[in-house]
Amino acid sequence: FRFKDSLAEDLQSADLVISHAGAGSCLETLEKGKPLIVVINDKLMDNHQLELAKQLHRDGYVLYCNCSTLVETLQSMDLSALKPFPPGQPEKFASFLDKVFGLQ
Repeated sequence: FRFKDSLAEDLQSADLVISHAGAGSCLETLEKGKPLIVVINDKLMDNHQLELAKQLHRDGYVLYCNCSTLVETLQSMDLSALKPFPPGQPEKFASFLDKVFGLQ
């Protein structure tokens, strides 16, 4: 896609999402309960996308590959092996911040 204000409608109708490993893209897709294949860009400085992709894969939430292994990943994928991503708990973070700043 070129830039879009929101991918929410596209995500809602998707059966499978193939995305780069940006944290926002990954989390938004996983929060919608959609299976996700993360394609890392191994040319990025410090390759932070690889770190995120590997951790999400170790936790059982995504499959990951690079551009050269995408076709192989699609042919061998078992989406039933992926675990549902747990819902966020923003109230815990808000409570933590309240404690740190002495608001509680």
